[in-house]
Amino acid sequence: MTLKDFKLFFTDALVSIYPKTEIDAFFFILIEEKLQLQRIDTVLKPDFLIADEQLNSLKEIIEKLKKEEPIQHILGNTEFYGLPFLVNKNTLIPRPETEELVDWVLNKVQKLNRKKEKKLAILDIGTGTGCIPISLAKNLKNVQISAIDISTEALKVAEKNAKLNEVEVTFIEADILSTENLNNLSVQAKPKTTSNQQFDIIISNPPYVRELEKVAIKNNVLENEPHLALFVADNNPLIFYDKIADLAKLHLAKNGFLFFEINQYLGKETITMLQQKGFTNITLKKDFAGNDRMIKASL
Repeated sequence: MTLKDFKLFFTDALVSIYPKTEIDAFFFILIEEKLQLQRIDTVLKPDFLIADEQLNSLKEIIEKLKKEEPIQHILGNTEFYGLPFLVNKNTLIPRPETEELVDWVLNKVQKLNRKKEKKLAILDIGTGTGCIPISLAKNLKNVQISAIDISTEALKVAEKNAKLNEVEVTFIEADILSTENLNNLSVQAKPKTTSNQQFDIIISNPPYVRELEKVAIKNNVLENEPHLALFVADNNPLIFYDKIADLAKLHLAKNGFLFFEINQYLGKETITMLQQKGFTNITLKKDFAGNDRMIKASL
């Protein structure tokens, strides 16, 4: 089958399930991954002949896409902040909104780095694939980065991603909701110390989707991504933010910052919670789609 004919075949097979823009995105990802072709090759090489073995592999992928399996899971990888990341069913697929959070943190940390000679200590809570701390580690110097997650399987993926991107991040398995303090979780913490470990930046993209919002979630997410990393109870949607803010009060260094990715519908509630805990300089930031998505605060 030629590349031109395959594009028609691919679109016809998926048009009843996905919008055309998404089908096109899938197509270009697949020809690059499986055929080592670029988008421009659909114009320059329409008669490129796809070998039978390759075609059979592509048809198998089409069948998985028909079942609404995420293409990232099908291929086992994705890109985040220009870097490669392994993904599987035990991790959330990194989102573009989180790239914006990373960018915001990078801008702030680079300013802090110019003012401080010692290494900055950064902690990511609920790390998943490790996309946040790894992206930070790849783009910053003179920092020491730790990351926490409750999932053993997710941390295995995060550790592989750190090796893949050739960065050092200390990964720790812990249930943040039952964690009383962050002492000795980081390699920076001194043994037998009586003072609290301090972090210059604490960042988290915790579970924040309320159960009532499930109706708006697509099947490819509901059926394939870990609910543990997605959903919170309707009657306590800020449970993770509340806990992390309490820990930040203990462990945020002077002039340090707390960053959150948040539920777009709970921006005001999250700000109020932080204000009640004594946080100041609170900034609510919108994402590229115009939704309230990120918060920065300090003590």
